[in-house]
Amino acid sequence: MFWINGKLIPQLKMLNRACQFGDGFFTTARLLAGQISFLALHLERMQLAAKRLLFTQLDIEAIRKNMLIAAATGGDGFIKVIISRGISNRGYSFNSCSDPVCIIERGSRPNYYDIWHRNGLRLTINPVRLSRNPLLAGIKHLNRLEQVLIKAYLEREEGDEAIVLDTDENIVECCSANIFWRYGKKVFTPALNYAGVAGIMRQQILALLPQFGYSCEEVITGISTLEQADEIIITNALLPIAPVNSIGSYNYDNRTLFNFLCPYCQC
Repeated sequence: MFWINGKLIPQLKMLNRACQFGDGFFTTARLLAGQISFLALHLERMQLAAKRLLFTQLDIEAIRKNMLIAAATGGDGFIKVIISRGISNRGYSFNSCSDPVCIIERGSRPNYYDIWHRNGLRLTINPVRLSRNPLLAGIKHLNRLEQVLIKAYLEREEGDEAIVLDTDENIVECCSANIFWRYGKKVFTPALNYAGVAGIMRQQILALLPQFGYSCEEVITGISTLEQADEIIITNALLPIAPVNSIGSYNYDNRTLFNFLCPYCQC
């Protein structure tokens, strides 16, 4: 089901800048019994993206109400919110742009997420490299061609998810998730200064861990740093957390951090 600016409309005008240029951003939230998990964080994320991309002021209260309308049918699943800059004259300039357009999708959460959460998963190292662009780093903009190619290569390999590096060979994230690794009480995740998406669960975990005696550091580092890790997990808003069993020939069977985080991640 799709809502456009609060109305059940199945079609989008082709002059919309989301179609023409990928001019916009999105967030995807988990639904649990009709309730939107971490709703406030998703709204904050959209406001940040709008500011970074020079959007006009968002009516964040209208977006919140429309999300709640989409969720009100109850049940589990997801709510995806796409904010397009709107409709403009031909060309890149947005000076003639209409007001932003809010597109909301309601759907089912992938079944394999429960399998990953319960059994763990295998990671591969993807051949696609993310370009480094500080202007777009961290936000979930609509330009997803890199992820499309990452997924295409992943589907040719024997893995469940893929670690993705940037053009300087530093770890950034997975295809559709953020990544954490642990050495004892020290937890690390890639710094997203130049590429990647700052996920909602990533944000939650970074705020949570120092309250319970863990140090948590955002780092710029290559793939070899994972070889001796005690434990690796991946996170995203729908998953929301899963343990990594292996990366190539390296195996990981410790679940200390995973078991600790589960109650706080609405697993």
